[in-house]
Amino acid sequence: MGIINVLKNKKIKVTEIPKWGAFLRKQWEDNFANHLSVEERKSIYLWNNSGLCGYLWHLFSYEKRACLKREEAEKAFNNEHKGSCYVFWQHTDYALILENAYILNTEDLEDEYDIYVVDKEFNWTYVKTHETLLCGPYFGRKDTKT
Repeated sequence: MGIINVLKNKKIKVTEIPKWGAFLRKQWEDNFANHLSVEERKSIYLWNNSGLCGYLWHLFSYEKRACLKREEAEKAFNNEHKGSCYVFWQHTDYALILENAYILNTEDLEDEYDIYVVDKEFNWTYVKTHETLLCGPYFGRKDTKT
């Protein structure tokens, strides 16, 4: 994957965790969407009809959690303290653990879509969607709800 080379070139320690995607998506949902009922989660297509993940970032696009959008989200992410964090995608179980990620920024994610970056405690998240011109990117915190 191209992103791994980009990160390693920046001296960010990368650990590949190929089967953690489902676990991290569930942790993300439990931390950022825990104020929503099952019906509310279904209504914003957090899951698809089979009960699997639709798009977790719908939490932000449907304005169910306060967040920063577009340039403000990018600025917040670039300025966030990023020692250790997880990186995962919406539709794959492949994921990464990053350490010494202080210089990770939005440009490093330029070629990625439906990607989530979250600190190891799930206090903040940055999401770049496949609909970047319409939706996102987003930056949100666990402690802010709408």
